[in-house]
Amino acid sequence: MTRPAASIKPPGRLVLYARLVRLDKPVGTFLLLWPALWALFLASGGRPDSTILAVFVAGVVLMRAAGCAINDFADRDIDPHVARTRDRPLASGALAPHEALLVACVLAGVAFALAVLLLNSLTLQFALAAAVLAASYPFMKRLHALPQVHLGVAFAWSVPMAYTATTGNSPPPVAWLLFACSVLWTVAYDTMYAMADREDDRKLGVKSTALLLGTADRLAVGLMQGLVLAGLAATGWLAGLGWPYHAALGAGAGLFCYQQVLIRNREAPRCLRAFLNNQYFGLVIFVGILASYLVRAA
Repeated sequence: MTRPAASIKPPGRLVLYARLVRLDKPVGTFLLLWPALWALFLASGGRPDSTILAVFVAGVVLMRAAGCAINDFADRDIDPHVARTRDRPLASGALAPHEALLVACVLAGVAFALAVLLLNSLTLQFALAAAVLAASYPFMKRLHALPQVHLGVAFAWSVPMAYTATTGNSPPPVAWLLFACSVLWTVAYDTMYAMADREDDRKLGVKSTALLLGTADRLAVGLMQGLVLAGLAATGWLAGLGWPYHAALGAGAGLFCYQQVLIRNREAPRCLRAFLNNQYFGLVIFVGILASYLVRAA
C-alpha cells in the first residue's frame, strides 16, 4: 500500500549532498578515470607506483564530485527548466547555492592537498591548471559553442599529469598523443549527451557542439571516433603494446559502431545510452593495455 505523501520524510542532508555530487551516478567518474589509468600504466610500463595510483584514483573521484557541485551552481537557473535535471538538489531548492560552493571547495581542497603532500612539484603545477579547467568548464556553455572541447581538455588533463607524476619529467610526445585522443573521445561522447538535450538547450540559449553541428552531428562524432581509434593505435605502437591491446581496439571499434546505431535517429533516450556506453570503451582499452603488459611479463 502506498504511503501518503505527507508521511514521506524528505531526504537527509548527507543524501542530498551525495546526490549533488552524483555518487548515485558513477559513470562520469569512470569516464574521467579511464584516461588517467591508461596514462599511469603506459608511463610506468605496466607497473604504476601504488601511492601515485591511489592519489590519482582518489583525485578523480574528488574532482569529479567537486565538478558536479560547481556545475549545478552554475546551472542553478537552467536546471529547473529541464525535465532531466529539475529534481537535482540545487534545482529543486533542497540545497542552497552556497552549500554547493562549499562542497565543491572542500572536495577540491582535499584533492589538492593530496597532490601537495604526495606528488612532485611539476605535477602540482599541472594540478593547478586542472583545477582551473574544472572550475571554469560549467560556465563555458554561455560563452561559446564548444563547451565540449573545454570539457575534453579538463577530462584529459590527467594524462600529462600521470606522466609527470610517474617520471618527474615533462610529458613525452606519446603523452600528448594520448591526451589528444582523450580530448577527442570526450568531445565525441559529450556531443552525444548534448544531442539528448538539444531542444532544451536551444530554448534556454545554452550553447553546445550538438547545436553547432546540426545535422552533421553524427558524421562529426563518427570522424572523431575514427581519429580516437587511429590515435590510440599509434599510441600502442609507440608504447610497444602487443596483440591484446590491438584486440581491445577492435572491440572498442565495435562499441563505437553500436553507439552510431543508437544515435542514428537522434532520439534523446538512445543518445543518452550511447553516451553511457562509453564507460565500456574506456574499460576495454584499459584491459587491453593491462593484458599487453601481463603477456609481455609472462
